[in-house]
Amino acid sequence: MSGVLYLIPNTLGDGDAAALDAVLPAPVRARAAALHYYIGENAKTTRAFLKKVGTERPIQEIEIRELNVNTPAGEIDKLLAPVLAGTDAGLVSEAGCPAVADPGALLVRRAHERGVKVVPFVGPSSILLALMASGLNGQSFAFHGYLPVDANERAKRLRDLEQQSRKGKQTQIFIETPYRNRALLDTLIATCAPSTLVCVAVDLTLQSETIVSRTVADWKKKPGLDLHKRPAIFLILAA
Repeated sequence: MSGVLYLIPNTLGDGDAAALDAVLPAPVRARAAALHYYIGENAKTTRAFLKKVGTERPIQEIEIRELNVNTPAGEIDKLLAPVLAGTDAGLVSEAGCPAVADPGALLVRRAHERGVKVVPFVGPSSILLALMASGLNGQSFAFHGYLPVDANERAKRLRDLEQQSRKGKQTQIFIETPYRNRALLDTLIATCAPSTLVCVAVDLTLQSETIVSRTVADWKKKPGLDLHKRPAIFLILAA
């Protein structure tokens, strides 16, 4: 009989055990502490997460294998092999919920194909938290990941997303590498229509959490917001 693949949420930023308690329910922490086989994007950060959780056995005795954007597709079965042999496993992301904007989705898909039970646990999702707090349309929305790096292509993509939003009354959600956050916001303000709503949610669940939602016209009047190297989610809704 195969084991179970548990999807273990992580925190959205640095923090101590007390911060972990604020975003992960006790049953999730208990299950995370009991597992002795983990699959994560980075072994070092996975160990740091387990140290905060508090494991039932020494961390050095817990097997951790990596699954990231550089993992060949042919390695997925090797990662799943212990689960097929009867070992329960935990899949953990660098931040937030595994398999959402995360390479772990490939493992989850393969688990279903092989008949492995998949159990998702409750935890923080920056995408949903930002949408909840934005005041934008939560009935219809789409997440697009990263936008193009090239300035012209990024502006074109934003115009396309704004058009989709206007046509379908749909909230468009995307992210950026923290050191390019300011450039993205500047492009949003310069590209989108004055009436388009723009929400920026920064450092969600952390002490420094900041969420600002206003029209492009209002952003132009008071654009000041410290985004430097801070994890952020961007949302737009065109009128």
